[in-house]
Amino acid sequence: MKNNAESSAQFEKKFSILKPLILNSKKMTLFTGAGVSTLSGIPDFRSSQGIYSKKWQNLDVEHILSLSFFLQNPEVFYAWAKEFWYHLDDYQPNMVHRTLAKLEAKGYVKALYTQNIDMLHQKAGSKKLYEVHGGALHHHCTNCNAYYPYSQIAPIVLRDEVPRCKACGSLIKPDIIFYGENLDPLVLSRAYEDFSHTDLCLVLGSSLRVQPAASFPLYATSNGAPLVIVNAQQTTQDGAATLRFLDLEKLFTALEGWVDSLEPRKTVI
Repeated sequence: MKNNAESSAQFEKKFSILKPLILNSKKMTLFTGAGVSTLSGIPDFRSSQGIYSKKWQNLDVEHILSLSFFLQNPEVFYAWAKEFWYHLDDYQPNMVHRTLAKLEAKGYVKALYTQNIDMLHQKAGSKKLYEVHGGALHHHCTNCNAYYPYSQIAPIVLRDEVPRCKACGSLIKPDIIFYGENLDPLVLSRAYEDFSHTDLCLVLGSSLRVQPAASFPLYATSNGAPLVIVNAQQTTQDGAATLRFLDLEKLFTALEGWVDSLEPRKTVI
């Protein structure tokens, strides 16, 4: 057994505590990070094997993802993004995405906030979803704001071309929050309200390093809500967690079957 692995007895004890927390919650709020999508085969960002851990053509990935670099070097960004962001149709939701969507459909989820841009929560059926860092599903012209869906842009990028607006010829940008851009103030305001008034906060697959999104669970714990963290690596908020699981796959293997057995709530949140 690995040094940081949980024994079956430890896991079962914590799982027996988690189930009534979910059952008794009326305003459960979820927060997901890149670790959730690794089970679908998408690499995360900040682990030892993550996207940020290696340079791309001698460039730091975080530099490629800055707004100023993108505007000056769109061909470099799209050459990088071709590999990492424009094969998303190849990936399917995993048990975490499916289980969270089932919990929502059965009336147990107030809101789901994700740092991910991979559209897998949408594919799984989550509706009460807020993409903190934007998403790849939508694109807009940087000049006239004309809209383009992922389905139109992906084939262009995969042909090694930079997408340009059909209306004015200007550069098209995915609706992903780049470094140097502000997060959507409406999403931040909604997050403050939801996490401040939640009665259970689940953090799944996030290192909780990137602000301001990493502060969302703090809104919950500062108002007395239990915090459950599921992440392979340590997070800055482990000390505040009521429960801490290490293995997403192990937990959701157990949760998926249990959630399937739950009766839908008569009044959906």
